[in-house]
Amino acid sequence: MTTRSVTELQDLAWELRETVLQMLHSARSGHPGGSLSSAEIMSVLYFHVLNIKPEDPKWPERDRFVMSKGHGCPTLYAALAKRGFFPTEELFKLRQNGSILPGHPDMNKTPGIDMSTGSLGQGISAAVGMALGLKYQGLSSRVYALLGCGELQEGQVWEAAMAAAHYKLDNLIAIIDYNRLQIDGTNAEVMEVEPLADKWRAFGWHVQEIDGHNVQAILDSIEQAQKVQGQPAVIIARTVKGKGVSFMENQAGWHGKAPSDEELKQALAELRQRRMQQ
Repeated sequence: MTTRSVTELQDLAWELRETVLQMLHSARSGHPGGSLSSAEIMSVLYFHVLNIKPEDPKWPERDRFVMSKGHGCPTLYAALAKRGFFPTEELFKLRQNGSILPGHPDMNKTPGIDMSTGSLGQGISAAVGMALGLKYQGLSSRVYALLGCGELQEGQVWEAAMAAAHYKLDNLIAIIDYNRLQIDGTNAEVMEVEPLADKWRAFGWHVQEIDGHNVQAILDSIEQAQKVQGQPAVIIARTVKGKGVSFMENQAGWHGKAPSDEELKQALAELRQRRMQQ
């Protein structure tokens, strides 16, 4: 396990954002909006929380992470490369034929990926199964799953939530990247998910609501979730889709579109300025 200070974790989040945009620009495709919104969450998980071994990705006693919102994998790939799971040059082969980094996570191709995802709702279901399996094996490892807020419109999510509470999976922590936007517009326009906290409580989960870009808040909420006994925990992290880039923030159109040369130049300049001002 590696640990970093709050300042270091925030700096890493900005670095992940820069890397993600460079990857998507190189690939000429991908999903920037939801990748940028989850940067602080991924920074905290991969550089402070997760008990993992890059030199031994299949270590049986490792913590597991499931990117249930599979399209947000560019940030996951950037974090895995930074942790040493594979060389950084692989990042710029994203979505290419023969690459170890497909457009959605594939556990058979990428070191450090614990579950293949892409079909929304399936990732959290797999995470429930993993957490139950760890319980049966008597292991103290935890499972963390990152969901998108649009993903919560999938009925399978709530079947998984019900099962997790039934089996008292206190080794499962779900985090919602709640940026309130999806490919077709706002959650409210497509299919409202509120009252979100009440829904999770009704399904038997311990619930926290935080600012998903506040590193200290993320650290504190995960620490509290780890102390919960007898029920799974969910952290509703309120975020901004496209965080850090003025023309991408809160724009559903940037759900799945790579930046042009000029857009990348402007975006990187903005990110670097914000990074220096933190």
